[in-house]
Amino acid sequence: MVDGVGDHVPRRLEIVGAPSTAGAYAPGQEKAPDAYRAAGLIGLLEERGIAVTDRGDVPGFRWRIDREHMRAMNADAVADVARAVADQVAAGLSDGSAMLVLGGDCTVELGTVAGATRGTENVGLVYIDYDTDMNTPLSVEDGALDWMGVAHLLGIPDTVPSLAGIGPRTPMLRPDQVLLFANGSSTGFERRTIDELGIQEVQLPQVKADPAGAARGVVDGWARRFERLLVHVDADVLDFLDFPIAEETRRYRGLRFEQLVAVLRELVMAPNWTTLTICEVNPDHDPDGSSMLRLSEALADVLAGAFAGAGGERWAAAAEDPGAPARPRDPQAARQRGVAHRVRRRPEGS
Repeated sequence: MVDGVGDHVPRRLEIVGAPSTAGAYAPGQEKAPDAYRAAGLIGLLEERGIAVTDRGDVPGFRWRIDREHMRAMNADAVADVARAVADQVAAGLSDGSAMLVLGGDCTVELGTVAGATRGTENVGLVYIDYDTDMNTPLSVEDGALDWMGVAHLLGIPDTVPSLAGIGPRTPMLRPDQVLLFANGSSTGFERRTIDELGIQEVQLPQVKADPAGAARGVVDGWARRFERLLVHVDADVLDFLDFPIAEETRRYRGLRFEQLVAVLRELVMAPNWTTLTICEVNPDHDPDGSSMLRLSEALADVLAGAFAGAGGERWAAAAEDPGAPARPRDPQAARQRGVAHRVRRRPEGS
């Protein structure tokens, strides 16, 4: 083990769907797990040589107004979904697999972290989101728990105890176990809390300037200390006009799609990467399925880098030289392998 890093390459990828908008502003994202499968995600992964087990979906929840708890709507349903996700993630990781969790809204990450921390306390979370999700039911009045997830992971005051306590310990994470990545917006309460807790950030302008470099910096620095590295993606980090798939429709503010892909390629090639959770994808914004297909192809290409050689090279390099950066010797080889698969799927002449 090097700087807290684990000592094995995942044997396979296990997928679990979390079709829930319990914590959202409105329904739609609960349809995403089925939309990924309809787009052929499983086959795309297998074409790239990844052994895949689809664990299916946990029991889901479609958003509705919770008039009895207007500051924290559907908290019981959020907790039920998160516990079910935690069971699936814990089981998959204990088998030595990597996990792909398909949300759903961002409260699904509570379950991912709760499951990952059953096996070890030494977990780090890279939280990719335009927002920072550190609000509480008292700091905002809209009652949507999906922008309060990080606050509950950290167990900060005025969060919902039943959510903050779903893991094996409370709080589930310390501030130094969270890194906010590509964030571009915070409420005043969130900014004060981030500064007071000293949470590390790689903000949106830095990521836009050099997406791959910003991600490599995280992998080679902050992330090295952890046994399990988790990556959370809120599709709201994307500029809606560049890739209109997210629940949020902000324009001209977020990352371009190819920038997010470049970030993910680097993060999943970290030697201690174990789990990718993707949330806030709304298939209602993609009536012909073309965006879901493009997203699924990109995910398969990204994950090919972790399973088709580059991940193993990182582990080997770390074992040979504990002082060396945990970076693959030739990450481009893994990327080209994924690109080759993608190109073969395109019709001739396209």
